[in-house]
Amino acid sequence: MVRCSNNLVGILNFIVFLLSIPILAGGIWLSQNGSTECEGFLDKPVIALGVFLMVVAIVGLIGSCCRVTWLLWTYLFVMFLLILLVFSITVFAFVVTNKGAGEKVSGRGYKEYRLGDYSNWLQKRVNSDKNWNKIRSCLADSKVCSKLEDKLVGVPVKNFYNEHLTALQSGCCKPSEQCQFTYVSATNWTKTAGTQPNPDCQSWDNAPNKLCFDCQSCKAGLLDNVKSAWKKVAVVNIIFLVFLIIVYSVGCCALRNNKRDGSYGYGYKP
Repeated sequence: MVRCSNNLVGILNFIVFLLSIPILAGGIWLSQNGSTECEGFLDKPVIALGVFLMVVAIVGLIGSCCRVTWLLWTYLFVMFLLILLVFSITVFAFVVTNKGAGEKVSGRGYKEYRLGDYSNWLQKRVNSDKNWNKIRSCLADSKVCSKLEDKLVGVPVKNFYNEHLTALQSGCCKPSEQCQFTYVSATNWTKTAGTQPNPDCQSWDNAPNKLCFDCQSCKAGLLDNVKSAWKKVAVVNIIFLVFLIIVYSVGCCALRNNKRDGSYGYGYKP
């Protein structure tokens, strides 16, 4: 009788091996051709993920198809650690992103965002100068504000106030409502005299490469994006976790078959 579990582990790991190739190639391409902080920030994790998946898939393939028991033991140990890691990351993502939301502004089509509404862990990440300098560069390279300016060029203030801005556009491309600045264009505002209660009002600058990129509201807008993205990733992780558990279970059956074959000699004798 053909060992279904061994064959299934082999097939699943062959698929993982094929998937690791474009991931690894993409990481190498980013490292060779990336010209911005955003691209440079991504290449190393992508390459590491591609190499890891490729190595694990090869170990699983050899261990199951060639009946190499010690390799299959290694494969199952790594899979067990991976299951624990994915489970921990999923729980952590839900815990960290359970706080924070935009506040609806009366008479406006957009929300505004406050950094203090989000979890302390996320706040510490964006309040780090080293981290924020990289993120700020990414925001500038993405031209999120210049695209907004191009989209709303020449529109009156009433139309701007009715616009449904994204969290980044609201937090980084315009001053807070508390500043009471005078509208000129989507990313151009005239400062009013007097002391403003919100420190972001002092950070605002009409220069295209400055705007509100150093504002607390911009950091909050980014965290709102992170929160939404992490929740989606957490759902995907749950699906991936179920897949890993199934593969791990099938791998345990394959290991049992290898042991049985070893105890009976070459081949399976029922």
